[in-house]
Amino acid sequence: MIGSGRYESSEGSNIGTAITFLLIGMGIGAMAGLLLAPKTGKQLRRDLQRGYEGAKDSLDDWAEEAKDRVREVGDRVRDVANRGAEIAEDLRERAEPLRKAIRRS
Repeated sequence: MIGSGRYESSEGSNIGTAITFLLIGMGIGAMAGLLLAPKTGKQLRRDLQRGYEGAKDSLDDWAEEAKDRVREVGDRVRDVANRGAEIAEDLRERAEPLRKAIRRS
């Protein structure tokens, strides 16, 4: 209303206009994409399928390699732990005579 000095906005019409322009823009964008696409839909789907399969194969290979490395690290840790236990036992056996000699004195 102009006479009262207040500005009144109708929110409903602004939202409706925005949605209308959004839909028009989406339609124009879709049409432009179809007109300018260098490949047919069938070719594009086939390329996307190949890319997906390639990425899946790469991921499977990477996962298999990671599992192998984890197994190798586990084996190494187990070997080091066993070797550490062997060394500790050897040191105990070597220190036993010294311990007995200290007790006697």
